[in-house]
Order: sequence, then structure tokens, then C-alpha cells
Amino acid sequence: MSPKRPQACYNPLSSNPQVEGIMADWQQVSGGITAPKGFQAAGIAAGLKPSGALDLMLILSDTDAIAAGVFTTSQVRAACVDYCRQRLEKRAVARAILCNAGQANACTGTQGWQDALESAAALAAALNISAEAVLIASTGVIGQRIKLEALKQAIPELTMAASPAGAEAAAKAILTTDLVAKSIALETHLSDRPVRIGGIAKGSGMIHPNMATMLSFITCDASVSPHLWQEMLGRAANRSFNQITVDGDTSTNDALLALANGQSRTPAITEPGPEAQKLEAMLSEVCVYLAKAIARDGEGATCLIEVNVTGAVNDAAARLIARTVAGSSLVKSAIFGRDPNWGRIAGAAGRAGVPLSKSS
Repeated sequence: MSPKRPQACYNPLSSNPQVEGIMADWQQVSGGITAPKGFQAAGIAAGLKPSGALDLMLILSDTDAIAAGVFTTSQVRAACVDYCRQRLEKRAVARAILCNAGQANACTGTQGWQDALESAAALAAALNISAEAVLIASTGVIGQRIKLEALKQAIPELTMAASPAGAEAAAKAILTTDLVAKSIALETHLSDRPVRIGGIAKGSGMIHPNMATMLSFITCDASVSPHLWQEMLGRAANRSFNQITVDGDTSTNDALLALANGQSRTPAITEPGPEAQKLEAMLSEVCVYLAKAIARDGEGATCLIEVNVTGAVNDAAARLIARTVAGSSLVKSAIFGRDPNWGRIAGAAGRAGVPLSKSS
């Protein structure tokens, strides 16, 4: 029997008061994924999981939102990943995110692809929006198709349940082997107006850098250009979800999707600058919080290890060393056994592929 995993919903945010040189002047607020203005959410039991637990999630923006995504680097990808990538390449705008739990719909061939299309179409019809405005995600057992009829029958209930109070249910509906839901919302001020970012995530096993078996959904009420929002999300992913590891395995369904609907009524951020830096710093903090919650909830985990690297020539080198140390079985076994053997850390750093000085 695996040891009991540590609680994943912890209070501290980043241990670093600065993110890429920006002082953290945001504050944590309630509301999770629906804390930003103009967002609703829902989570219901649609009969997709044999346990009868919540298993179907909706995030809905009241208006068109700029959409961005970061996905698994695996060559074996679920239908939902290819679907979202194609949608975002054509038009970086969305109104809704639909996620089912229970079946990954990965390695399911042309039938699985058709299931993805029909899922999006069913939600679009119920919301009276274009199917191109729907993004989808799936999590569960690889090789199993979505229980499509059960999903379609549940769509009316799902859309009726959507509300600003639906954040908690949405966070629970995406879970699989997770022990706890993972949710956060932060607020700052841009141009003297409040701006919020909310996020939820799931992930517990098959977790490793370059995306892993995880899903995360981000909402924001700032107004930001598509190319800038995508660039921000990519950098935030590299600072967070691409820096965690539990068991060294990656998977087929990983997706980080972010919507920004502009409902804060702040001036549009279209170019790099102080406002863009501030928004990106808060986005990164949300992602770091959720990434740590995933690692802390790792299957069989008993503690959370955070590796800080100083003196590296650049961020890429520091991240490579940190990932190698964090992923080392010898380092993890030493920490699990309460045996502070620093030699194992040094050994892992030495094989990371980063040149070290002679004094190291």
C-alpha cells in the first residue's frame, strides 16, 4: 500500500517574492476559476466514471475570449489535444472549455476523433455558439473512447448548472486519481482597475517535465492580444508545469488552456511593457501554485521537494539541473528515507549535461 499522500491544498504561494524581476503585489482571492469577471463554471456527474463521481466540467465565458494553449510533446496524442491545437491555429478565440473525466479518448483512432468533434458540437448547440468556439479536454484511461451518449445526455444539465458559483464543482469534476482538488485565484491592479486570474488543475501520476499527465485551465479578465497571451502562457508553463516531476512518465492528454475575456475593462495589452510583465508574473504565479499542488499530490508521495539552483549561466541551464536533481531516484530515496546525503544531489547535478566550474 502506498503511503498517504500529503495534502495538496496548501496556503503559501511562491517562496520567491519576485517573478522574473516583478515584485509580487497581487493578493489571493476566493472564487477559483470563476473569480475573474464574466466566467461561469459547472461540474456534474454524467455517468462517465463507474464511481458515480463528478466527471464532466464546463468553463464558460460570457463573451468571446482570447484563447491560448500548451500541450503534450508526446507523439502519441489524444484526440482532444489535436482538436484544440487545430482550433487555436485557425482562430485564437473561444467561449467554452468542456472536459470529461473517465476516458482519455487517446489511441482511439478515427472513431475517437469523431467523438471529440461530436462532443464539441453537442455543447455548442446547447449554448447556441459556434463549435469552433469550444475547446475540449479528456482525462482517464488511455485506449477508451468517451461514453458519448452519456456525455450528450448530460450536456443540458451541465449548461443549466453553469454559474459563477460553479468553480468548486468544476475543479472536482476533472479529477482522476487525485486526492484533492487544485484551485487558486489572484488579483492585482492594472491601470488602477482590478484584474483577476483563476486556475484549476488535475494531475497525480505520470508526471514529468515537458508536460505530463495533467490538465490545467486558466481564466483571466484582462484584455490582451492573442500572440502576447500565447507567449505569456508558454513562458509560464516553462516556469511551472514543465518543472515538476513525480515518476518520470509523461502521457497523451496534457493540456494547459487559458482564456482572457477582457471583462475587467482595462486597456488592451498588445505589446511587451510594464503592464504585460505584471500580468505575466501573476499568470506564472498561478501556474506555479497549481504545479506544486500537482507534485505534492503525486501518487505515493510523502513530501514535496523544491530544488533551487543559483549561479547557473542562464535559466535553461538552471532548469535542466533542477529537473535532473528532482527526477533522480537516488535523491528521492534519500529524502524519503530521511538520509540527507548531499552527494546524491551533487551526482545528479553533475550528470545534467550543464558545464560546471572547476570549483564545483
